[in-house]
Amino acid sequence: MKKTIALFLVSMLVLSGCKIATLEGENVKELKPEKKAENQLVVGVSLSTLNNPFFVSVKEGISDLAKEHDTTVKIVDAQDDSVKQSNDITDLIQQNVDVLLINPVDSFAIAPAVESANQANIPVIAIDRSSESGKLLSLVASNNSEGGKMAGEYLERVSGKKALVGELQGVPGASATRERGKGFEDYAKEHLTVVAKQTANFDRAKGLTVMENMLQSNPEVTAIFAQNDEMALGAIEAIEAAGKKEIKVIGFDGTEDGLKAIKSGKLDATVAQKPTEMGRLALQTAYDFFNLKDVQAKVDSPLELIEKNK
Repeated sequence: MKKTIALFLVSMLVLSGCKIATLEGENVKELKPEKKAENQLVVGVSLSTLNNPFFVSVKEGISDLAKEHDTTVKIVDAQDDSVKQSNDITDLIQQNVDVLLINPVDSFAIAPAVESANQANIPVIAIDRSSESGKLLSLVASNNSEGGKMAGEYLERVSGKKALVGELQGVPGASATRERGKGFEDYAKEHLTVVAKQTANFDRAKGLTVMENMLQSNPEVTAIFAQNDEMALGAIEAIEAAGKKEIKVIGFDGTEDGLKAIKSGKLDATVAQKPTEMGRLALQTAYDFFNLKDVQAKVDSPLELIEKNK
């Protein structure tokens, strides 16, 4: 009798679990927007960090377009903290924003927040970095893999085939880190020799420290690919302090500081994104959605190789 009751209870729990899962799935309706004017929209924006000039420019692109159309935007800074970002997004959902523009700190850690927005039937547009799960209306980003390949091609051209190179990687778990790394490393397999790679979290100060350590353990390195300009600028400080100015450095992003460093001759090159345009494209995608226009699952933001003396 006890065995029968136990089996019954287990069966009920399994069925109950299945029912809950089904109900949760049913709560996520297909997004069917009602037409809404730009000046009626409330847009929630969560950026990974405003301590990075690149994302300050993304913010400016969003804010400038919003001002042109009298759109209300609520922008929050995650300060490179995945937990804070999730909490910020929860707050924005509770404020009943019409759409969320999210630049994730971490593409894995952001997934539950995206799924919460899905449950609330709030469309989510990702900027620069994607989400590993949950449903996105669109991803507005550069082709990071192609950009990584561009960096590899540049280093081969200026340092020679099979040159000994180091790689400064971004935040572990960020889609931009994986994609830029893959594009670069796939090209490097046949054309360069990667002797060291280490994360510096897209941060200038960490880029300096990591580069110092890399030079000590790999003094033979002749070129560096940093997955963003901030790390590249930190790396340059370490390289100059070590008296190895012959080492070629290419960054990624095309930030204001990065472009100034190229103009002054300190930084050799960058794979330049257009972050202000990226921000505008993200908000424009939201406008298109509420104007009942077709929205692409992936909106490409342009890339350009910028070199010193060019």
